[in-house]
Amino acid sequence: MTTKIAVDLFSDTMTRPSPEMRRAMSEAEVGDEQRGEDPTVNLLQELVAELLGRETALFLPSGTMCNQISFALHCRPGDEILMDETAHPLNFEAGGPAAMASALVRPLRGERGIFTADQVSEATRYSDRHNPRSRAVSVEQTTNIAGGACWPLETITEVCDVGRRAGLALHLDGARLLNAVVAENVTAAEYAAPFDSSWIDMSKGLGAPVGAVLAGTKEFIEEAWVLKQRFGGAMRQAGIIAAGGVYALRHNVERLSEDHANAARLALGLAELTGIELDPDLVETNIIVFALSPDSLSAEEFAGRMLAEHGVRFSQISPTQLRAVTHLDVNAEDIGTALDGARKVLT
Repeated sequence: MTTKIAVDLFSDTMTRPSPEMRRAMSEAEVGDEQRGEDPTVNLLQELVAELLGRETALFLPSGTMCNQISFALHCRPGDEILMDETAHPLNFEAGGPAAMASALVRPLRGERGIFTADQVSEATRYSDRHNPRSRAVSVEQTTNIAGGACWPLETITEVCDVGRRAGLALHLDGARLLNAVVAENVTAAEYAAPFDSSWIDMSKGLGAPVGAVLAGTKEFIEEAWVLKQRFGGAMRQAGIIAAGGVYALRHNVERLSEDHANAARLALGLAELTGIELDPDLVETNIIVFALSPDSLSAEEFAGRMLAEHGVRFSQISPTQLRAVTHLDVNAEDIGTALDGARKVLT
């Protein structure tokens, strides 16, 4: 018997399109996007290019494809990409850098997913025929399983300055970039400016069902089109799904602050419960990572009981740690339901 999920905190990828978004999708003007003839896809690409301050952009089926196309364009086989040890491309993209770009990943141990310019400098290999060639740096904004932390613009600038002086390509994994924009009052263009490639996701906090948009120079995006075709990402009348992204950018960006407020309330409530280890002051956006005390339940037991007994779903990220992610399908009442369930499970 499948347990009915009443409150889904598993991820912000659980969002469903609203009736208004569905209406926009059903009424979208469409054409052959491979030939540049889909006006809705073209509009979405123009909106994202302007948002990120880039020359042009490319609509893709997923953020993972944005990352993998970028790495394949920035690297030659055997090259090395620097990123945090918790980063999505290293842990959750099925070995994509190795398989799709024939590149190595050199993990850096940052603080809550954020590494420093000094770490980049130390990890960049000196030129030697025996070494892999350090070729790219990837920054994840916001951090994911490190807890939704926002990279400070100053740190991004320092990291990119060091990387550029070392001849490294600079990539912004912007899966939740707009969460950082809303939380820190820094524009997306300011965050993206130091990078060679950047992208934003439509299917997380923005609430669209499909897609991400990669941005860069005209030359970069022209090459990205080739890999989009090669990787099987080219589509036809894709305006139907691109319309969800257009609607999201026009209506669902500022409301991300509601998700942040709900996350803050959930974190404060969880931190008060015996058996949970969590500093609510570290919750900056819509992601909460917390641990179960050694003398409490295991993460698997807690998650299992929360789902079975209260219909609240968390994601388990280690034997002792769980993640909760708020989004537009989770309201203030749902936060109360989750806290009440957690209190009962831990009592």
